[in-house]
Amino acid sequence: MAFRLLPREEKFYSDFQALADELKRGARLLEEMLAPERPIWDKADEIKEVEHKCDYLTHEIIQRLNRTFVTPLDREDIFALARSLDDVMDAIDASATLVRLYRLDSVRFGAREQAHIISACTEQVRLGLGALEQKKGLATHAIEINRLENEADRIHQLAVTKLFEDERDPILVMKWKEALDFLEDASDRCEDVANVLEGVMVKHG
Repeated sequence: MAFRLLPREEKFYSDFQALADELKRGARLLEEMLAPERPIWDKADEIKEVEHKCDYLTHEIIQRLNRTFVTPLDREDIFALARSLDDVMDAIDASATLVRLYRLDSVRFGAREQAHIISACTEQVRLGLGALEQKKGLATHAIEINRLENEADRIHQLAVTKLFEDERDPILVMKWKEALDFLEDASDRCEDVANVLEGVMVKHG
């Protein structure tokens, strides 16, 4: 019977899941920020706190990686997964920061819808990480993230088209175009996580 002199450090899975839980929290706060007709600018501070927590968790994962001999996944995959998860929160934070920085005082079409998609993506990311640990069902969540990202692209295109058609103030056009782009970037970053997960699944499937 085969056995290991050095056991694998399995805590990486719970670290990833803790990070994903913070992504869900950050996305939910972004939804709350953009839910009313007038954005709740103060939510940007709460989102920034979550972003700091994600930075801390990412740092802890990388530090653990540096001192661990036997890991449950390839080292480069652990690093890529940690970075891609942190990138999602960075994009959520950047979106919220921009809405407040530009003092956008009414929510245009596309912003609320994209925030909802981001939240749905982070839920699938969390489920996908659970499936990664269980080594089953991961493909379902990766496919759903890809579908949601395609929907985010569609909403983004519609929103930008409507923005240029309806808004006469060129400064507001510029501000909202950038805000909508940042929101789309957050769903793109979720797709990056899905791509990393799919790569791990191919290696270890």
